[in-house]
Amino acid sequence: MEKLDSARIARRLIDLRGDRSQQQVADDLGITRAAVGMYETGERIPKDEVKAAIARYYDKTVQEIFFD
Repeated sequence: MEKLDSARIARRLIDLRGDRSQQQVADDLGITRAAVGMYETGERIPKDEVKAAIARYYDKTVQEIFFD
């Protein structure tokens, strides 16, 4: 199984968020702002269902965000 690079994923998530606040993204995804923050610092990797929600939110694939 491929190991996820949390630092690379964190940078992608920050770039994708752009001018939106962490709170806005959290509200839109139905997760906490703290979770968004932990994903963006590389402290945590989202569970699969959250990965899918993030990909839909940013109109990307899970592969593009988390594995490429």
